[in-house]
Amino acid sequence: MIWAIGDLQGCYKSFMQLLEKIDFDTNRDQLWLVGDLVNRGKGSLEVLEYVYEHQKSIQIVLGNHDVSLIAAYYGIKTSNPTIEPILNSPHAKELIDWLRCQPLLHIDNELGYCMSHAGISPLFDLQKAKMYADELQKRFAGDDIAIWLKKMLKSSANRISFGTTNEEQEEFAFDSFLRMRYCFSDGSMEISQKDAPTQILEDKGLKPWFLYPERKPIEHKIIFGHWSTLGLYEDDNVLAIDTGCVWNGKLTAVRLDDRTIRPNFVECNN
Repeated sequence: MIWAIGDLQGCYKSFMQLLEKIDFDTNRDQLWLVGDLVNRGKGSLEVLEYVYEHQKSIQIVLGNHDVSLIAAYYGIKTSNPTIEPILNSPHAKELIDWLRCQPLLHIDNELGYCMSHAGISPLFDLQKAKMYADELQKRFAGDDIAIWLKKMLKSSANRISFGTTNEEQEEFAFDSFLRMRYCFSDGSMEISQKDAPTQILEDKGLKPWFLYPERKPIEHKIIFGHWSTLGLYEDDNVLAIDTGCVWNGKLTAVRLDDRTIRPNFVECNN
């Protein structure tokens, strides 16, 4: 069986309850996690240790909160009480070195799914998305990660465009995989807006990235998280599974190899 689970954000107890509910077996099954393993929840260290221990059975992509943890490890961002146990762990370097080598995009041609934390920019087809994701993965794994990541995180702009230089395009791809929700009519991203789609937002020119009228066609269904106010959402092109566990919502599991099975939920138990 192959399952996908939404943003964990350190909700270890809920994670364990959901794995028990779906009868997940690390020797038999595979699990996809849409990123944001850590931060805000009380069990961030336990989540990271579990995923690391069972990495042969678990496929993850990096989320923005995972990147924030990496940045805190390198002194680029301020830490907080929920990730301090990770940074103070005797295995911190081992865990961070593993985490920063994880992809931003996972593609399974046989299943017909791909996965990224926030999605795939409507300006990218799958080939271009993979090209940028591969380059960014090399950057995260590189020896100069501290210098490079500080540069990637320096921008405070709410609107991010694709740009013309290699650096601008790299920053755009970085934010599209990690932070994207809404796009303007030119495909640029609005980063600050976190609410669910409304007519008011649409009247301001904001469309969910996956409803962008001129979105490049992608042959696989895109699984993503990152958008708790959107909740569980599915159409022919995308499957959103962040149901806001850390915000007293639910944690959701969807079976990918047999879609006749209904999604499974557990209530927040952070």
